[in-house]
Amino acid sequence: MDWRTRIVVDPAILVGKPVIKGTRISVELVVDLLGRGYTTQQVLGQYPHIAAEDVQACLAYASDVLRSEKVYALPA
Repeated sequence: MDWRTRIVVDPAILVGKPVIKGTRISVELVVDLLGRGYTTQQVLGQYPHIAAEDVQACLAYASDVLRSEKVYALPA
């Protein structure tokens, strides 16, 4: 899944948070709902104008961001 076809960042939309293209639904919102136990079908029921591929793109985006994160251990 190439999330770049479905996720956009525009400073004029939600202060530049990544959103599903053509909407004001943020990746953060979708990932939060899934983390709270919502199923993809429940998310789509709440937001019927998005597709299952949009939800998958949100997860792929989050995965890429986390993968690129640098973690530094602090001395004890």
